[in-house]
Parts: sequence; structure tokens; C-alpha cells
Amino acid sequence: MSIARKLTDIAVEDGQPDMTSSATFASSPGLSVGPFVVRVHDRLKPPEAIWRRLERDPWNSLHQAFDWCDAWVKTHDYPVVVIEASIGGETAFILPLEIERKAGVRIARFIASSYSNYNSGLFTAALRQQQFGPSLWHQVLRTALAGKADLVCLTNMPLAWRDERHPLGGLRADPNPNSAFQLTLGPDMEATIAVLNAKSRRKKHRVQLKRMDEAGGFEHVRARSRGDKQIVLDSFFRQKAERFETAGLPDVFKAPETQAFFRLLLDADNGGKDVPLELHAIRMKGLHAGKIAAILGVSRKGDHVICQFGSIDDRLAPEASPGELLFWLTIEESAVSGAKIFDFGIGDQDYKRRWCRTETPHFDILYPINTIGQIAAFGSRLTSRFKRWVKNHPQLYGILQRLRSAAG
Repeated sequence: MSIARKLTDIAVEDGQPDMTSSATFASSPGLSVGPFVVRVHDRLKPPEAIWRRLERDPWNSLHQAFDWCDAWVKTHDYPVVVIEASIGGETAFILPLEIERKAGVRIARFIASSYSNYNSGLFTAALRQQQFGPSLWHQVLRTALAGKADLVCLTNMPLAWRDERHPLGGLRADPNPNSAFQLTLGPDMEATIAVLNAKSRRKKHRVQLKRMDEAGGFEHVRARSRGDKQIVLDSFFRQKAERFETAGLPDVFKAPETQAFFRLLLDADNGGKDVPLELHAIRMKGLHAGKIAAILGVSRKGDHVICQFGSIDDRLAPEASPGELLFWLTIEESAVSGAKIFDFGIGDQDYKRRWCRTETPHFDILYPINTIGQIAAFGSRLTSRFKRWVKNHPQLYGILQRLRSAAG
């Protein structure tokens, strides 16, 4: 099915098709691999019930939650391979993967990993305590993916998270060029900023509020109705496109299927505490009444809030730093609502370091299934090392980004 057809389908309000519930799905019979019985599904629907149970575990990344993956699969045409393994009849882990073909190489990745801030897969607490050796994981991946992929590329994985080691941590893992940055939240904003030069931060916040008042005032909006969500999200896409164009950078949110993915995430909010995507904004009053000066898209799972994206309109009250102000307001709301971690996501930027005292290294696991995969893994590692080197040379990094943008 073409992307255009998929986008037409998901725009239909009534009779919306369920792209994951087709009766034509295929699942492999159980295959014994060490202590596991491994099943492979080419649709999301077969393991949905157990998948939703596993995703409740706070250790498992919200980026592998069913609704997150489902929104991506409904808007993209990549083949799906969901690896489900059980021990003693009980599901022990699920790896939701998609197959992307690049330069003739079939690469198995976490679903939607292009827009994931951290990935884990879904593992039970009992399995995480066992820490099987790499040879067993090699066997699992080869058994599940032989004939389907040449290379397994699992990116943006913290091998230590919430004081636990990742079950796949024994596999060869290469440092990702970027780390992720987190702010530990207290019960309120005062407790949260206590370790962040609180006096200076309070003063800066007061100045921002004063300057916003001078510009006519503002309101902090969390978009709740479907109409408000669409207005704020459309504003984000416009603001980000303008920002990228000004900076000479490629617009990673431009593709229609990417925008459709985020729209579906908004629709997946069922009003509970765990939210795939919620939108916060600063909406101006006075002379610029109704205009949006800054936007944050965040996700929440339990006590973990992750910033997915942000944008500003730097023509509106730039002296008040509305983007920085919106971070304060969203972090404050997260703290008083019981969240413990505000995650700024992957990528090293100055504003993250100003807020954060915790840096979490991320790693990429590359495992070749066959000879083609071995060659691709070698090339990928060289590319990753080159990226790390380039990021240490800002002028060269800027030139390459502009060339990338010019190439579309």
C-alpha cells in the first residue's frame, strides 16, 4: 500500500481501518532457542495483549509502547518483524522491529527509531535479572531474522537504566555519537532547581515573566481538544521548517508520513497518566494575541517525562526567551504532578547542560546476520566514528549540515 493511500485512510474519521488487525497476518510457529520459544510476527496485533502488559513496566521505554509503534506502522510502509520469546509459556521479551532497505542492505531497527530518544525493547523484570550471554542472543537474532534482514541495528540504547543493566548489554555495543540528558525532579520547582544555582534561575525566571508582561502577557497552554492539538502541532511544523531553513539544515519533520505519525500519537492520548504525546505552548496576549511563541512536545510514562521536540517563533518577545520560559513551566507542572525525571532526550546542546546534572551514554548494537551484514556493520561503525569526530569540529559540522540540507 502506498504512503499516499495510508495517509488518506488514517484521515478518515468513521470506519478508520486498523492496519494492525488484518486477518491475513502471519506468525511463525514457536522455535526453540536455548531456554526460549521464539515466535516471529509480521503484524503488531497478535502479541498486543501481552505487549501492553509488558509496556507498563517503568523500565521499558515508552518508544516501544504499542501505541507508539502502531502510529508509525500505520503511516509507513516498512515490513514489520516482531520477535516474541517466552520461557515456560510466559512471554519474556518482545523486540518490535521494522526492516529498512538502505543501499541494498536489509536493516532491522526498532520501529520508529528515527524519532526515538531512547530504546530498550520490552523485557520482564525476571528476565532482566538473568543476563544471558551473547551467544544465546546471537542465536535468537539469527533464528528470528534469517532471510528477513542482513543487519540488526539497535540504536539509542542506554545499557544502564534505572540501576539495571540491559539484557543485551553483553553484545558488542558501540558508543552513540550523542548522550541523553536528564533533570531529577523534586516535589516542586524550588526543590528541583536547588542543585541548579537556584538564586540565578529564580532571578532569570522573574525577568522573563516581567518582559512577557511588557509584551502584553501570555498563557501557558496544554492543548487538550483535538482542534487545539492540531493548531499547535501545525504551528510547530511551520516554526520548525522556518528555523531549519534559516539555519540551512534539513527539515526532519517535513515528510507527510512523519507529520501523520505525530498526529496519530496525539489521537492515542486516552486521558490517562501515560501520554504518548502532549503539546505545551506559550500563547501571547496583547498586541500578538493568539500567536504561539514557543511549543514543546513531551511524552510521559509513569514518573518519566521525555521532551520529544520543541520550537520557537523568535519574532515574538525574543527578549523574554519564551522557549526557556516554557521549559520552566512544563518542568514545574511535571514536578508537582509527581514525575521524577524530566528527560531532555538525546543530543548534546548547551541549554540541556544548563538544566541537567545527569548525562546518560547511549550505545548502538550492530549484529550482522550474514556476510552482507558484516560489510554493512563495518561501514556503519566507520560512519559513526566519523560523526563523533565531526561533532568535535563545529565549523565542519555546519558545512556538512548545509550540504545535507541542499541535497534534500
